[in-house]
Amino acid sequence: MMTENPEPLFKLDKYQRAAKFESPFYQQDILSVSQFSKDEIDYIFHRADEMMGMCRRRGTCDLLKDYTLACVFYEPSTRTSSSFISAMVRLGGRVIPITEGIQFSSVSKGESLIDSMITLEQYCDVIVLRHPEIGSSATAAKYVQVPIINAGDGAGEHPTQALLDLYTIKSEMGTLDGLKVAMVGDLRFGRTVHSLTRLLSQYDVSLRFVSPDTLRLPLDLMNDLIDKGVKVRETNKVADVIENADVLYVTRIQKERFTDLAQYEEVKNYFEITPELMERAKQKMVVMHPLPRVGEIHYKVDRDPRAAYFRQVQNGLYIRMALLAAVLGQA
Repeated sequence: MMTENPEPLFKLDKYQRAAKFESPFYQQDILSVSQFSKDEIDYIFHRADEMMGMCRRRGTCDLLKDYTLACVFYEPSTRTSSSFISAMVRLGGRVIPITEGIQFSSVSKGESLIDSMITLEQYCDVIVLRHPEIGSSATAAKYVQVPIINAGDGAGEHPTQALLDLYTIKSEMGTLDGLKVAMVGDLRFGRTVHSLTRLLSQYDVSLRFVSPDTLRLPLDLMNDLIDKGVKVRETNKVADVIENADVLYVTRIQKERFTDLAQYEEVKNYFEITPELMERAKQKMVVMHPLPRVGEIHYKVDRDPRAAYFRQVQNGLYIRMALLAAVLGQA
């Protein structure tokens, strides 16, 4: 029979976890682009530049070796989920992936979002959440102590996508001011459009919105832009904007947002960016897309050096590395 406690496994005085940087994002939820000032955007971009340099020279580091991410996706994802997982792994951290297998979790038994989030916070230091309901990430953040990063809340917002989009525009065009940006596609339900539009409104830009009448930008967002003095214009033809656009931001028509599939069928092939259309565009401009695409950009456009959507994908890794490190106090 043992009468004394065994020798301790850990010398805990040597395992003091602490923030290295008191950034404005330390232990903060990332829920909406409205949180970000220009200075804070510049801070994240600077850290993203450092992450890019590290990845190209070393590939990985141990910046987040003592931290665990829960990656929870109630909706399908390729780029957002895999880039967050890759970001955490490249920074030396660990991941609890609940992405494609959400149907095998207790959600399939009827567990609420809040109960799932409170459970997962017992195992991790930060949660990345995608959910089909607008405001779901903000709701979850009220009940848990670890930071929540919104990876898309239905037709609401997608703040990390907007940051990587803005970072891509700056990287490709060298500036964020004085640009004409045309948004094309599903502007009603497109959370990437909503978030990027809000970020761009902080800069000296002209915005052009191109969509079918049924998928126009929400009126409240349009009114916010007008109140801020942003130059805006609406049309339903890409031909009206292609010659003057510095940035052509194309989005797919989202079948999953339609309750009436007949309405989707009416607009699903409304736009296609083709090589012939690109002949009318400026030589110095970029075509972007948050992906996936389902026919709105012809595959031959991929060969055009102005097609930036796969460079955009790569930038998502660096932005998400920067955000994870910042909210955990390591950047």
